[in-house]
Amino acid sequence: MTSKKTAAIAALNTLNHGAPLCDASAIFEITDNGDWYYRGGKLPLKFSKLFASILHRVEGQYYLITPVEKLKVNVVNEALVIVDYDVKQAGTFEITSSIGTEHKLPNLKAFTVTDDKIVLQLEKGVIAKLNRACFYRFINEFIA
Repeated sequence: MTSKKTAAIAALNTLNHGAPLCDASAIFEITDNGDWYYRGGKLPLKFSKLFASILHRVEGQYYLITPVEKLKVNVVNEALVIVDYDVKQAGTFEITSSIGTEHKLPNLKAFTVTDDKIVLQLEKGVIAKLNRACFYRFINEFIA
């Protein structure tokens, strides 16, 4: 086993105290537009939001991790799509995803701007992207 793979396994075991991986294949999928699917069927918003609370990214792979088990999640691009953000007086950001999760970011440096998207890393290593409207609003407010 390679040292990188060993490190990834150790990181997962630290997160959930060694709970077993339930299935080697991903039974959950998050599409490019932020929709969640379980075994091919679209999940209701309330379940997507619930599962997002236990979503972790370790060594580039996504997992739903509980104290007793972990499940692989296939993420097409980014795990969450940001549909709104609010800049606070202190320069912090409060953001909202398409499934209703709310997150706080310390400052503008949390955003990574590329030619075609703006991404940010959230808690537990989860990567999110700004939707089209937020992308253009962000460019107008902070780049242009």
